[in-house]
Amino acid sequence: MTGATRDETEAPMKTVDEHLTDILERIEVIAPLDLQLLDAHGCILAESVTADLDLPPFDNSSMDGYAVRLEDVRDASEQTPAQLPVVGDIAAGSQSAYTVQPGLTVRIMTGAPIPPGADAVVPLEWTDGGIAGVTITRAPQAGSHIRRRGEDVKAGDVVLEAGTRLGPGQLGLLAAVGRDRVKVRPRPRVIVLSTGSELVEPGQPTTSGQIHESNSYILTTAAREAGALAIRVGIVKDDPRQLMDAIEDQLIRADLVVTSGGVSVGAYDVVKEVLSRLGTVTFDRIAMQPGKPQGFGTIGPDSTPIITLPGNPVSAYVSFEVFVRPMIRRMLGVEPLHRPIISAVCEGGFSSPAGRRQYARGWLDVRDGRYIVRPVGGPGSHLVGDLAHANALIVVPEDVTEVKDGTAVNVMVLERRST
Repeated sequence: MTGATRDETEAPMKTVDEHLTDILERIEVIAPLDLQLLDAHGCILAESVTADLDLPPFDNSSMDGYAVRLEDVRDASEQTPAQLPVVGDIAAGSQSAYTVQPGLTVRIMTGAPIPPGADAVVPLEWTDGGIAGVTITRAPQAGSHIRRRGEDVKAGDVVLEAGTRLGPGQLGLLAAVGRDRVKVRPRPRVIVLSTGSELVEPGQPTTSGQIHESNSYILTTAAREAGALAIRVGIVKDDPRQLMDAIEDQLIRADLVVTSGGVSVGAYDVVKEVLSRLGTVTFDRIAMQPGKPQGFGTIGPDSTPIITLPGNPVSAYVSFEVFVRPMIRRMLGVEPLHRPIISAVCEGGFSSPAGRRQYARGWLDVRDGRYIVRPVGGPGSHLVGDLAHANALIVVPEDVTEVKDGTAVNVMVLERRST
């Protein structure tokens, strides 16, 4: 191997499990924050929330109509309508002083409190809409169109458990039970950098020897899907000073820094060159394919975790799923840390390198009630076109060198979708 030292070629590789354990032992859950509801969107609830009041907090009407005593309209129909005087109106938000006496009714709006004496609401559509008096042509049932106090939530109920992700429905519930702030675990701020002087921003022309940068787009979106607040910084050239400046500029807002490229043993692998001299960052060869060169440690005054991934797109993405996604989930304080692993029948055979755990791209489907997975593309770690057409990774153990057609394999599920 050109440029490799004797130690680098002969040192034993770490296993995937050893490297992952070393990483997770040094990752802590982010301390919770007390945030206003809108600022808590997308965060993980750090406390169980108990309702202090009933929801609804009082009996109220679910329709515009008339609050009635059931005995006064029991026999109402098109042929024999009930005729009742209307003694007043009750609007939503009002404090009603009315009591429905026998033979009378009160006009009521949606959300308005049910007055004493009423045991049903007749919808406007069942009447002639009268103001001083009303003709009712259909009889309600007892309790019709009344939302009862506490039928949704009762005071003392645990409405949301700690660990719940706060989306629109959850935030709406918190607001409905009167909470304007909530304690959450904030989304980790993940900074994504790609290194390489050959890289060009998408949308810009390339010349000979240049390629459009894609890793940061893969890693930023993957981090967001894992629950992080991920920020793409962009391309850093193969210059030690530029790389150092870029990392130092981002540390103030980073809970985790993710880089791709520059971690092998070549003459221009500046990530390894720069970070080997800083903090606790170490570099290892991991017994996996793709993704063998990896680095991890902490950097800066706050000991910010930094993980360095290989530069080939497939290697970077597989490394993210195996190592970075669990880190983000650990920071969030949620389970499970890992993607689900299922058993599937492999449709098509392929080889696997001895002594290395392979993560082969695959297409997972369900056929005749069982999982089927089909290998997608070749083993090349640069084949990003094949990556876009895979929804799973076939996990081949280190001691297996050939996967035969029709055998059962373990599959890491990346997403569920049909053909």
